[in-house]
Amino acid sequence: MLFSEHSFIQKNRQVGSIEVICGSMFSGKTEELIRRMKRAQFAKLPVEIFKPAMDIRYADHAIVSHDSNSIPSTPIAHSSAILLLGTETKVVGVDEAQFFDDELPHVCVQLANKGVRVIVAGLDMDYKGLPFGPIPALMAIAEHVTKVHAVCVQCGAPAAYSYRIASSENRILLGEKNSYEPRCRACYFGLSDDKL
Repeated sequence: MLFSEHSFIQKNRQVGSIEVICGSMFSGKTEELIRRMKRAQFAKLPVEIFKPAMDIRYADHAIVSHDSNSIPSTPIAHSSAILLLGTETKVVGVDEAQFFDDELPHVCVQLANKGVRVIVAGLDMDYKGLPFGPIPALMAIAEHVTKVHAVCVQCGAPAAYSYRIASSENRILLGEKNSYEPRCRACYFGLSDDKL
């Protein structure tokens, strides 16, 4: 007899999960998070969406994609505030997760263990190409990881890096197209054909 993974799930028990959507700037991370959250709303599931309180680029109480698609959200300063949500919540979305504290993976595990579907979106690398915030830990514990890519503005190849064009050495710099551009590996590192 063949068994599927669903054969071992107890009846009448909601099993939670963690999903991570990651990639560079302008890769569609927030757009994908909004899409998944709206599908959950369409299915009449109670949802809660959170973002870092520091991110007020577009709106105070909404997450907004670069394509101006939006959905209401709650700004919070610390990831532990997510645990204060209502007991009926079935799906939790977290945008710009790289800006949250290192407790975010633990918070996500607690929620998933209570039967909540947790969907997290954020940059996997900073402008120096280094792993960013709690995203690497979240990727390690997630059931599903989706890495999305932008288009390199230099050559048109798939882009995984966020190249900073603004003059700032701060690791965190909230910005848009005037601060960052997506680049592929070759264009980000300046690899020419004679170096390959």
